[in-house]
Amino acid sequence: MRALITTSILALALFSTTPEVLAASTGATASASSVSSSVSPVVNASPYVVLKTAGNNLFSRISANQQAIQKFPHIMRDIVEEELMPSIDYRYASYRILGKHLKKVSKEQRAEFVKAMRHYLVRTYSVALSKYKNQEVVFEPEKPTKGKRIVGVKTQIIDQGAPTINIVFQMRKNKKTGQWKAFDITVEGISLLSSKQAELNKKIARQGIDHVTLELASLAK
Repeated sequence: MRALITTSILALALFSTTPEVLAASTGATASASSVSSSVSPVVNASPYVVLKTAGNNLFSRISANQQAIQKFPHIMRDIVEEELMPSIDYRYASYRILGKHLKKVSKEQRAEFVKAMRHYLVRTYSVALSKYKNQEVVFEPEKPTKGKRIVGVKTQIIDQGAPTINIVFQMRKNKKTGQWKAFDITVEGISLLSSKQAELNKKIARQGIDHVTLELASLAK
């Protein structure tokens, strides 16, 4: 199964974009005529369908608005918000990143951290997707998921002139809604969520959750 989705860019962006890369993106104010095709992930849709649908919708809008995006970069944020974020389980990912600190922080601190992480991801994806070059990804054949709540969807990135990249999307099924959403990406055996968890856990231990939350919020601007 093939689709034009720059999974390698998203994978490297997830929880891993540096402050220097984020700072390189410029902002502007304007409006663009673009129609959102986004819907919340369909209940009972397989994780394979969720990924392909989100990718097709996302890159169709990016392709249709290339000129506007180049002139007004903030338009990319709108597209990411509407087409990609509904398929990202940012709350669960945030809780996993907090790890041992999850039960140590207050409810308010936890909520602020999740909010900051979400904005950070939107900013990160927007910057990364500006480098979209029509890379191609091959999804593994769909497999039965009955009785499973966590499923890894294997993919391979095909980019002419570059080595093939092996990626696994970790998808989680919400017990209440039945929706599948991505919460982690493993690139060549390395979990990007685990890497971010290790990085932020050290900062939280040294500087506290409030400092880390403010830092994420600052990077998201």
